[in-house]
Amino acid sequence: MKKRNGKSYYFVKGEKLIYAVIFLLLIAVPISNVFTKALLSESNIEVEQLKNKINNQENLNESLSMQIDELASLDKIQELAKEIGLNYNYDNVKVINNNR
Repeated sequence: MKKRNGKSYYFVKGEKLIYAVIFLLLIAVPISNVFTKALLSESNIEVEQLKNKINNQENLNESLSMQIDELASLDKIQELAKEIGLNYNYDNVKVINNNR
């Protein structure tokens, strides 16, 4: 019961509930907004960290691929063969032409 200018009046059935819901919404909406923005920020940080990891791994893969190409070159293979005492005998090489 409230009094205004000497007159008393009562809340209508459900009016307190409506005021309570509005009050809770006025509190819950900003809190949920901050919470969702914090989750979004955390997710963005994780995405950036994963992008950095991917970029680092791609650079490492490229570097390793270049090392493989260097080690698989004919010059490197012949150099290693000479180091262990093997030699390349051109007389044993036969060229086959398949001209039809």
